[in-house]
Amino acid sequence: MNIRFDRFPQGVMKAVTLSFDDGREYDRRLVKLFNDYGLKGTFHLNSGLLGRESYLKASEVAELFQRHEVSIHTTHHPFLEQSPQEQIIYQVVQDRQVLEEIVRYPIRGMSYPFGTYNDSVIEQLQAIGIEYARTTASHGGFHMPENKLQWHPTCHHKKMLEAADQFLNLNQRHSRMSLLYVWGHSYEFENDQNWELINQFGEKLGGKSDIWYATNAEIVAYMKSIQSLRFTMDCHVVHNPTFTDVWISVNDQPIEVKAGSIVDLG
Repeated sequence: MNIRFDRFPQGVMKAVTLSFDDGREYDRRLVKLFNDYGLKGTFHLNSGLLGRESYLKASEVAELFQRHEVSIHTTHHPFLEQSPQEQIIYQVVQDRQVLEEIVRYPIRGMSYPFGTYNDSVIEQLQAIGIEYARTTASHGGFHMPENKLQWHPTCHHKKMLEAADQFLNLNQRHSRMSLLYVWGHSYEFENDQNWELINQFGEKLGGKSDIWYATNAEIVAYMKSIQSLRFTMDCHVVHNPTFTDVWISVNDQPIEVKAGSIVDLG
């Protein structure tokens, strides 16, 4: 029996996530476009900058991002790799506390300010329970992250249309999960006057039954649930001890393993 962890929800093998930093006022327009096309994004906010000129107000964050994810970007956007240990912890923990008070759910992910980090930063993030951290080092591929605290995206949004075409035409000769991860800043669309990129991206990729549209945290939580599956030694029976329905491939066929269930795969 050939079992593979290669399926997202509903048995699909492709997922799209978008990730935007800083919490600038142009996030309002970007969120509306995401909602119009059924896209889902993770928005990394600096709580210490909320309410300043050109930034979002704290009072609007929860409602604005209710279909999406609010995530950490540190309180004041410092270079973490140039910071003492105490400042790293303070900047991340304080940002998390303030944002959690606003949105009223646990926040366990972030993106690196300026995209910079080092081993010491990663060590501190692990110690305080951060589950993922996005970099700015685009790799141009569609593979799942090898290290979620060094989560490299596919591309910056300036190259999102080319990436979308490659993603749609992806030849999945080998059964595996494929993730298109786009990152950027909403103010760049305004600076470059190229908002049409989002419209074109949404028209290409929105509303497709073979794609899972997810936030960063949803992807991390789903993968943790898959990895929590318990199999008998002959792999003929599987138990899902989590509260999440997951999908796997059994002899190349998609199989759903519902939350809390025991499934005889034979």
